Amino acid sequence: MELRKNYFADVRKDGLNEIGQPRPRLDSPGHVTGKTAYFADRNFPDMLHLKMVRSPHHHARIRSIDTSAAEKHPGVVKILTAKDVPHNVYTILILIQIGPEDETVLADGKVRWKGEAVVAVLAETERAAQEAAAKVKVDYEVLPAVFDMEEALKPGAPLVNEYHGQNHYLYDSGECRKVRFGDVEAGFAGADHILEQSYQSSPIEHAPTETTGCVVAPEGNDRFTCYTNTQAMFFTLDNTSIILQMPGSKLHFVGGTVGGGFGGKVDVIVEPIAILGAKLTGRPVCFIYSREEEMQISSPRAAEKVVIKDGVMKDGRIVARKVTGYTDAGAYSRHSPYGAQKGAAHYPGPYTIPNVWIDTYCVYTNRTPSSAMRGFGVTIGDFALEVQMDKLARLIGMDPLEFRFVNAYRDGDMKAHRQPTEGAALIECMQEASRAANWPVAEEFMAMSSYTKGA
Repeated sequence: MELRKNYFADVRKDGLNEIGQPRPRLDSPGHVTGKTAYFADRNFPDMLHLKMVRSPHHHARIRSIDTSAAEKHPGVVKILTAKDVPHNVYTILILIQIGPEDETVLADGKVRWKGEAVVAVLAETERAAQEAAAKVKVDYEVLPAVFDMEEALKPGAPLVNEYHGQNHYLYDSGECRKVRFGDVEAGFAGADHILEQSYQSSPIEHAPTETTGCVVAPEGNDRFTCYTNTQAMFFTLDNTSIILQMPGSKLHFVGGTVGGGFGGKVDVIVEPIAILGAKLTGRPVCFIYSREEEMQISSPRAAEKVVIKDGVMKDGRIVARKVTGYTDAGAYSRHSPYGAQKGAAHYPGPYTIPNVWIDTYCVYTNRTPSSAMRGFGVTIGDFALEVQMDKLARLIGMDPLEFRFVNAYRDGDMKAHRQPTEGAALIECMQEASRAANWPVAEEFMAMSSYTKGA
């Protein structure tokens, strides 16, 4: 890392002890010597193994569940269905007042995606649990499913999630999160050129080295210790407390070490049912995703579609931007309504555009529920925006970096969501990038400053 102290010398504080200094990660020695303890390193006497019976259908009504053959299988100790879960409908973000609750711990009456958990089997060995799970008989009535976001939003589309009543999340701004700034139609009317393009992504799986899981140990007095690889310790603790209708003081969560997460381990999926199994059997319980489950069941980065329409002047100024974004939540909300909302705030990009119109939809389909992944809600949007910027520069015959200098926001500029820009430093970053890449730009751009009082 190199600090360029010639920038912002009048406001910069030089008494920095950490920034710009090499610092070893505190957990590195344990990782490289094999001394780091992961949740799966815990092994308790009489520990049970939990395996799920999962839906083979994308959308179906559950007519009946027959566990009689599975119950007789050697080694089986307990079988759990929806009726055993104290509070079987939840949503992760209810803790920050984002509802409604829309996801079941174990499917109750319907399944809404292929792989949804229906029955939990606890047995003496992992093999016994797998074999018993295969003997559970579920009678399904297969229902029409929808997998395309725009199809899901059309009238008459199959209803994915009855807890919402429509195939989109309902924000306080309506069917989508909206941003309105200036007069976008007037901006288009006055533009020299208009370019509209669509960008689309597929779901992306995190593929961590360590799969999702936890180990739960009863501690007596109705207290339980849960060793978990969650990335969201307090979300997991509080949601588990709600789902199991237990005070948080009875639950001790131990985590902190994650063998690869990238946002994929923020969902509260394995801990509540594992603790419930331990509570009902009085024995330790281990619930770990197989590699197949991790790749097919754990929530991916959402599929997204972004439609961008820009109005641009011959001198390079973007005068209007209209964006419609679609985030595929899959069958349940998880973190997707938040991701779509972040996109709405982000789509103008780091550019000062006087007229902006943004609609972002969080859409429900019969696909695996999506959730967090490394800047979710903005990462795919950034790709779309910057490809769009290159296309706009090409359209008017302008160097793509100089085109960005023309439009880059500076301190004091008003953003589309009505927050003034502060501490941007974008001009200076681009200047250094041009030097590092040996990308020549005109002197007028190298003389610019992120201060509005400057050039």
